[in-house]
Amino acid sequence: MPQVRILQVGIDSEPDVVAVRQRARQISSLLGFGAQDQVRIATAVSEVARCAYARLARGRAVFALESTGAQQQLVVTIRADGDPVRALEAISGVEGESPQSQLNNAVATAHRLMDECSVQGAPEHGLHVVMLKSLSQRQHIDRDRLLQLGSELAASPVQNTVAEMQQQNRELATALAELRDRQEDLISLTHELEDTNRGVVALYAEVEEKAERLRKADEMKSRFLSNTSHELRTPLSSIRALSKLLLDRMDGELTVEQERQVQFIATAASDLSELVNDLLDLAKIEAGKVELTVAPIDVANLFSALKGMLRPLAHHEHVELVFVMPPPGPLLLSDEGMVAQILRNFISNALKFTEQGQICVELRDSGSPDHVTFAVSDTGIGISTDNLLLIFEEFSQIEHPLQRQVKGTGLGLPLCRKLATLLGGSVEVESASGKGSTFFLHLPRSAPATAPVA
Repeated sequence: MPQVRILQVGIDSEPDVVAVRQRARQISSLLGFGAQDQVRIATAVSEVARCAYARLARGRAVFALESTGAQQQLVVTIRADGDPVRALEAISGVEGESPQSQLNNAVATAHRLMDECSVQGAPEHGLHVVMLKSLSQRQHIDRDRLLQLGSELAASPVQNTVAEMQQQNRELATALAELRDRQEDLISLTHELEDTNRGVVALYAEVEEKAERLRKADEMKSRFLSNTSHELRTPLSSIRALSKLLLDRMDGELTVEQERQVQFIATAASDLSELVNDLLDLAKIEAGKVELTVAPIDVANLFSALKGMLRPLAHHEHVELVFVMPPPGPLLLSDEGMVAQILRNFISNALKFTEQGQICVELRDSGSPDHVTFAVSDTGIGISTDNLLLIFEEFSQIEHPLQRQVKGTGLGLPLCRKLATLLGGSVEVESASGKGSTFFLHLPRSAPATAPVA
């Protein structure tokens, strides 16, 4: 159904402006608009109609219903002939407000109250304002209902000005009552928000208190680990030294059983010493007491030292430890001790969990001129995808039959990650269960001068 005219009202006098307002309210009521929308439509139409009254010639308001598919909307067009600016200037307006300002305010009011409002054509050719208000789906008006609506409008008389003023007063009283209710709701909501805010402030204070306790507990833990590690180092060194003396037959020969028992003591002391060293390193890092010794590193010399140190740890004769030697000469500036410690941990783990095949240590292309990448790959048991992040958590170990045969602290890889962070780099792993693993150490070619917070 295209646009169908419902009613046209002339605007040639003050009572006509009142009549336009009344007709706007009646039509919007018959179309099914709610009470608030009726007031909005009536106000918007009367504000624009007032600008057309007596300021221009042949003013008129046309009410129509337009259908676009399933969507229908009320279309109100107010037109008047002549020059609106000159005509408005010829009539005295509200004190302190120019005639053009009155027109602008009326259109602005219609913009707020209606869905759409547009001023069409040039002002010197007259006033032409179109306002739209959409109907909801349940308000759908068919042609028969539209004819009936016209009959009902014809039977509805236009009230006089006094009655219209009384109607506007009632609408104003209703609006004030609604505003009062909303104000009470806002006051209630404000009180509720104030209570909530007090609760949030109290909760924040509690969280801060608990965070402070956690910080103190963490400091106490670090001090405890550091002190305990230092206290354990001396007796452990004595145990290892005495065990070596006994195994070297410095105090005479040992029986087979005695040698076996002393070997157990030496192994246990070595494992415990390794744990103490890892705990002490972690405690130092967490306490921020680690100092970097940055110097040029000759990777070829580093690989040679690691090869001599770790080759005796290869317990399986079917495992080959291979170092791919890079070109001689310094390749990066970093802390050689920390780099060696990280690679030593990687290689040591690879030796523990590889029963046959090869362990390869090499320097790979990082793809960036400012970084280098060390890689330690093995053909061992591998790590499942679910456990790739778990291995970098402290005291975490993966369940595997081979794991039970190999003693470990679960601190090596977490320590490697913290050391790499101190060096300005990172560690990474690629692995699949049963297909071996490759651990990567990514480092900048020039490490930071001071250790960042880990």
